[in-house]
Amino acid sequence: MASAAHTILALLLSSSCAALAQAADVAVTLYADAGYPPYSYEKNGKPAGLYYEIVSTAVKRMQGYKVEIQPVPWKRGMSLLKSGNGFALYPPYHNTRDEPWTWPYSLPLFEEKVVVICRKDVLAAKARKRWPEDFYGLTIGNNAGFIVGGESFEAASRDGRLKVEEGKDVATNLVKLGLKRIDCYINDRIAIQWTLKQLKAEGRYDEGHAHAELGEALVIATEQGFLGYTERDNGRYTYKTDFVKQFDSIIYQMKRNGEIDTIARNFFKTH
Repeated sequence: MASAAHTILALLLSSSCAALAQAADVAVTLYADAGYPPYSYEKNGKPAGLYYEIVSTAVKRMQGYKVEIQPVPWKRGMSLLKSGNGFALYPPYHNTRDEPWTWPYSLPLFEEKVVVICRKDVLAAKARKRWPEDFYGLTIGNNAGFIVGGESFEAASRDGRLKVEEGKDVATNLVKLGLKRIDCYINDRIAIQWTLKQLKAEGRYDEGHAHAELGEALVIATEQGFLGYTERDNGRYTYKTDFVKQFDSIIYQMKRNGEIDTIARNFFKTH
């Protein structure tokens, strides 16, 4: 009888300890770009994409945290970091000059190639080999809040040598390109190819029209996506140092053992 009582007591203590440990986990919200497929997007109200697969795998292995990933429009996510009301957002490129409120950055999660894609009639009009000089006089599409064209591109936009028109996401910009509302569009190659395939499958883009045929002009940058943290929290997130250290340690191991490559390969094979 005493043995049974001891067993029950031990089980109760074990359950209590587990409950206390779970209750002690810090609730953390990470924000994700809702409009950047296939890397990061919202699907049925939930986060999806390659970066979600990588980040969600990593945070499940962290100790002491209960992490929620919430998709938001990119400009809102950046605004949350800028005000200190958001802890972290993925996947910014490393850009402390234009986004000084983002610091630190995690280890890089994945490498992207930023390209210029244009209608074929625009490419046929003249050689488009120098960025951005050979694109002066054109209207260039860009995702709202994205800073991917480089300093010379930003200067040319300010000086009026070319025009920049923002759309909320990749799909919006590609449709605008097909409708001749913009001449070219800048973004990651895979994001463009993946979204264009989706649009065609949904009957939302028809390359049968001459003006809707698209071609890649050139690669303008190789960038890496990160988990970026706010530097404007004034100590609000007391766990930041530990979170950053744990997350980076896990990402490092995932890179070292080839797990991130495997996640990417499987993701693109099934999407």
